[in-house]
Amino acid sequence: MLSYILKRLLLIIPTLFGIMLINFAIVQFAPGGPVEQMIAKLEHYDTDATSRFSGASRETMSTEGAYQGARGVDPALVKEIKKMYGFDKPATTRFWMMLKNYLTFNFGTSYFQDKKVIDLIIERLPVSISLGLWTTLLAYLICIPLGIKKAIKDGSKFDIYTSSIVIIGYAVPNFLFAVFCIVLFAGGSFWAIFPLSGIVSDHWDQLSFFGKITDYLWHMVLPVLAMAISGFATLTMLTKNSFLDEIHKQYVMTAYAKGNTQKRVLYRHVFRNAMLIVIAGFPAAFISILVTGNLLIEVVFSLNGLGLLGYEAVINRDYPVLFGTLFIFTLFGLVLNLIGDLMYVLIDPRINFDRLEA
Repeated sequence: MLSYILKRLLLIIPTLFGIMLINFAIVQFAPGGPVEQMIAKLEHYDTDATSRFSGASRETMSTEGAYQGARGVDPALVKEIKKMYGFDKPATTRFWMMLKNYLTFNFGTSYFQDKKVIDLIIERLPVSISLGLWTTLLAYLICIPLGIKKAIKDGSKFDIYTSSIVIIGYAVPNFLFAVFCIVLFAGGSFWAIFPLSGIVSDHWDQLSFFGKITDYLWHMVLPVLAMAISGFATLTMLTKNSFLDEIHKQYVMTAYAKGNTQKRVLYRHVFRNAMLIVIAGFPAAFISILVTGNLLIEVVFSLNGLGLLGYEAVINRDYPVLFGTLFIFTLFGLVLNLIGDLMYVLIDPRINFDRLEA
């Protein structure tokens, strides 16, 4: 097992390198970079105008050596802007310098927020982790009992009705459900039960310890519910099918033949085998929600998380923030995938990765 863990940890290095290289190469051809945006501000043009005359590549140069969008700006000033953003160096040099700094988690300074990227990530990370963790826990707490119940009552009216409900929830986009929750429960048109935005109240620092916990949880209700609703169908049906597959196996029939009750058979014999895939997939489910499900919810509920930070970085071409958040998301994903594999072994000792590799 130790050799398998070491191999997986070593594989993180080339995987991170490949992802960063591909994204860095793509960015080089994206028009409207930070240099063009600064030039556009100096010329009193908007970003759309900059992208129109910047050409097919961000590195396209005029005969005078300046950016094509900089024909009305002093070339010396353009060189200063390029030097300020680090674009006076070749792309390969910038890429290797970036990787060298990333080894020590030095992501540089944001172009437009005048803050270190690592400070921005640390500031936004608790919001994204809160959303991802609570959403995953809520989905598991509801879907596992529901999936077991559906497996026991397979084909019944309860099974049909609940399947219809979770499929409808899966079909509704989470941001649309978020808007519905705001209209219904956050003072939109009906009741003002839950707060409209933010993760805590403005007077949070003045609350007692238990008051802070209550305030935080109260703010998380609608965002977490909006994110979890679309994931109910997949996890519920996975749990149901896992139980159905185990229920019809010979050892279950033998347990019933020995006079065991249904509850004892299900939770003493079937549960551990049926839950192998579901429970071991918790890290993967968490990183999936953290990476793909946060952005629109953070926008709707005005939550300053990593998803919104990354989106703003893409819009503003804030490359240090963009690559910093990409690096963190990728590293989280790779580490949690490894943890997911290790959970298989902890739940089912029959799995041995060293033997499988041999």
